[in-house]
Amino acid sequence: MRTLLTNGSVYSPADPHATAIAFDDGVVTWLGDDTGASSYADGADEVIDLDGKLVTPAFVDAHVHTAQTGALLTGLDLAGTTSLTEALDKLAAFAAQLAPDALIDGAGWDETKWPEGRPPTAEELDRAAGGRRVYLSRIDGHSGVISSALVPAATGDGYDASGRVERDAHHAVRDALSELIGPDQRRKDIEAALKVMASKGIGAFHEMAAPHIGPLWELPIVREVAEQVGLAATLYWGEPGVFEHIGKYDLAGLAGDLNADGALGSRTAALREAYADRADHRGHAYLTPEQIAEHVIACTERNVQAGFHCIGDAALDNIARGFELAASKVGAQALVAARHRLEHVEMVDEAAIATLAQCGVVASVQPMFDALWGGPDGMYAERVGDRWQGMNPFGSLARAGVVLAFGSDSPVTELGGWEAVRAAAFHHDKAERITVRAAFQAHTRGGWRAAGIDDAGVLAPSTAATYAIWQSDADLVVQTPDDRVAAWSTDPRAGVPVLPDLSEGTPTCLRTVVGGRVVHESEGWPS
Repeated sequence: MRTLLTNGSVYSPADPHATAIAFDDGVVTWLGDDTGASSYADGADEVIDLDGKLVTPAFVDAHVHTAQTGALLTGLDLAGTTSLTEALDKLAAFAAQLAPDALIDGAGWDETKWPEGRPPTAEELDRAAGGRRVYLSRIDGHSGVISSALVPAATGDGYDASGRVERDAHHAVRDALSELIGPDQRRKDIEAALKVMASKGIGAFHEMAAPHIGPLWELPIVREVAEQVGLAATLYWGEPGVFEHIGKYDLAGLAGDLNADGALGSRTAALREAYADRADHRGHAYLTPEQIAEHVIACTERNVQAGFHCIGDAALDNIARGFELAASKVGAQALVAARHRLEHVEMVDEAAIATLAQCGVVASVQPMFDALWGGPDGMYAERVGDRWQGMNPFGSLARAGVVLAFGSDSPVTELGGWEAVRAAAFHHDKAERITVRAAFQAHTRGGWRAAGIDDAGVLAPSTAATYAIWQSDADLVVQTPDDRVAAWSTDPRAGVPVLPDLSEGTPTCLRTVVGGRVVHESEGWPS
């Protein structure tokens, strides 16, 4: 099948002046101006006049939890609630529609946004939900609250009599929930999540599975539904030593949410110094440098990607030391070739950044973390004081030569590529801002590179027809490449406008195509 798009703006390094592009059987065959497009119109199965619309590579979400994202879409979403009272009211309204023996799986609450400044208790959940079984995950996914009916599942360290669970107790509750929910509902959740991804111009995603997030049996469902919907799925499993899973589940690596620590919001991220709002506490480091090195070495020797979730500065100290130990055993070049990856990388200093660059480690990061929680009045400042400055250092990482890949960590933050690109351009710490052009690359080509694929994420002849068409009310505007305050970008050589002014809102996705297959199309377009 041949598709020809004309009279638009095509974002391509191969031709910054391109206004038209042709695809044959899932591959880019030509791009250029509208005059040259006429010869490709003959025999085309589809010719679309873009009327000035923008064509870009589809986004890659390099860190997502698909089933949990879908559960939030189909279940109780507490993101954006402004008070504990509002959250309990939403729970009560949701529970009233369900049978008395129903299980309520909700997420998204953030007590730092509430005047009460605390999570709900088990007693409050019991009253609001009429005694039903309730699990509500905190927005960062590293702690939660449960109703009294689920207390027997909260085994291990981390259970509090108030109903709050973290660490082992939290993992145990999630294990129990997965078995109670079952594969039929999980399939519905995953399908809902992937359809939303496609509607937002996301053509590929990296599933960050791990034992503490969901069971292994979810992975084949993610793969099957991704094939049905048409998105490109890259699967990771965060557990050391289980190399037998690589072939069985078609994994890209034993990486992703293999936790070196927890999260700042839940005060489980491992810090060098105490939390600013809890002087007796430094969080939790789950892996030692020696354990990190052992996993990296074992993966490197088997040509398997290793990776870790790491947020706090103490955890990143352990990560850097672990990679140094691994390099001393197998050599830095072997680590570079393996292309290991880290998730989040929030409180990393210059020394650790240098180690990551030397070892060729990809930083899979989430710009919306800074957008939501950065700045002098944000949650990070509440948790770590002035140490919020320099967190999520996209600029420093990029300047050191570390490959960046952007993701949402959904359901922690909402799916949406342009929102992340804008967040990176308007980082709260101006020194850590990057141009939109660099941010867009991190959310497209960077995601493919993080999965070990170097010939995707751009629109050029012979590359895959994986793209999105965008409608933007904002003009395509020119930016100098050194202007990190502006929210748009262009080709610095020609001054050709290629990306929209994100300060005026984010574009709407009209069509998403993956490998030539249309996976999303807005209603009524093309008319």
